[in-house]
Amino acid sequence: MWVTGARLLVTTLLLGATAFFYLRGGLERFPLSMSAVFRTIAIAYAVSALEAMVLRTGKRLRELAYVHIVLDQCLWTAIVYVSGGASSGATSFYGLTVLVGAVLVGLRGAAFAGVFGFTLYGLLCVGFLSHVILPPGDQPGYAITRDEIGYPLLLNALAITVVSMLAGYLSERLRQAGGALEVARRRYTEAERLAELGRISAWLAHEIRNPLGSISGSIEMLREGEALTPEEKKLCDIVSREVIRLNDLVSDMVDLSKTREPTVENVDVGQLAREVVELATRSRGAEDHRIEYIEEDGAKSLVARCDPAQMRQVLWNLVRNALQASPSRGVVRVGVGAHDAQATVWVEDDGAGIDDEAKGRIFDAFYTTRAHGAGIGLAVVKRIVDDHQKHGAAIMVESAAPGRKGARFKISLTRVL
Repeated sequence: MWVTGARLLVTTLLLGATAFFYLRGGLERFPLSMSAVFRTIAIAYAVSALEAMVLRTGKRLRELAYVHIVLDQCLWTAIVYVSGGASSGATSFYGLTVLVGAVLVGLRGAAFAGVFGFTLYGLLCVGFLSHVILPPGDQPGYAITRDEIGYPLLLNALAITVVSMLAGYLSERLRQAGGALEVARRRYTEAERLAELGRISAWLAHEIRNPLGSISGSIEMLREGEALTPEEKKLCDIVSREVIRLNDLVSDMVDLSKTREPTVENVDVGQLAREVVELATRSRGAEDHRIEYIEEDGAKSLVARCDPAQMRQVLWNLVRNALQASPSRGVVRVGVGAHDAQATVWVEDDGAGIDDEAKGRIFDAFYTTRAHGAGIGLAVVKRIVDDHQKHGAAIMVESAAPGRKGARFKISLTRVL
C-alpha cells in the first residue's frame, strides 16, 4: 500500500515539475505535450485506485507487484516521451522502478523491471529512428537520428544494468540477513524459555523427586508382602510405573533446560548403540517389547565425531520414545550404518507412524500426540543434535507410507575415516 501511495506522490510531483519547468507556457505553447501530461496523471491515479482496491483483498500480491512494475515503467516512458525523448533526464526513473521491484519481489523483480524498462526505452528510440513514433509536434529539437540516439541509448542501457544488478544483490543480501535475524530471534526466545524452564526444573527436581523416592520405596516394601492379593499387586505395579514416568518427566525437563557445549571426540557409535540397547532392554517398560541391534554392511568399528554422553542421551530418548510408540510385543530396531563421509545411527519403531502435521512439530517442546506424555524427550534430542550441527550432525524423521506402520529417526554424524 505504501508503494502505491509513493507512486501517486512521485507521479504528481514529477509531472507537475515537468509541466512547470520543462513545458512552461501551458496549453498555449505546448498543447500536445500538456495534454499528454494530464492524461498520464489521470491514468496513474486511476491505476493506483484499482491497485488499492486489489490490495485490500490481500490476494495475488506477487502478481500485483509485477503489474505495478509494468505500469510504472510505462508511466516513465510516457514522461520520457514528453520531456526530451531519448536524451530525457527522466530515464533515470527507470532505475527507481528497479529498486521498487527489488523491494517487492527481490532479485527477479529487479531483473524484470530492468529488462522491461530498457525494452520500452529501446522501443521508443527505435520508433523515433524509424519514424513510427513522432516527437510531440509542439517541441522541436528531439533526437531522431542514429548518431543522436546511439550515445544516450548505450548510456542508459549501462545505467539500468548496473542499477538492476546492484538492487538485486542488495535485496538478496537483505533477504539472507532477514532470515538470519529471524533465526537469531527464535534462538534468543528459545534460550529465554529454556532459562525459565531451568529454574522450574531445579525446583521440580527437588520438590518431586524426594516424595517420589519415598513412594517408590514404600511400594516395593508393600509388593514384597505375602498378604497381597493379585489385584493389589497389580495396583502396586501401576503405582510403580507411574512413579517411573514422573521421574522420567522431571529428568527430561532438567535435560532440556541444561545447555552445554558438546565435548566432541572420536566415538565408536556401534559400541555406543549396543550399550543403549542393552540398558533399554533391562529397563522397566521394555518387558513387552523386543529391542534389536542392526549393524549394516561396512559399519563395523564405525567411528564418528560427537559428544559421547550427549549422543548416548539422544539414543536413549529415541529408544524410549520408540518403546512408547510401539504396541505390546512390538519390535524396536536400533541400527548403525556408513555412507561415504557420514555415519548414521537410527531408531525405528512399530507404531502408527507420524502424519505430516505432527512431523513438522514433533521436536517442539511440550508437543505430543500421546495421551500420556509431555513432549519433552524429542525436544531434548533436537537441542543436542542442533548443538552438534557445526560438527556435521543432523536428524531426520522418516515415517511409514500410508497403510504401513512405524517411524524411523535417523541421525547423521561426521565419520572418521
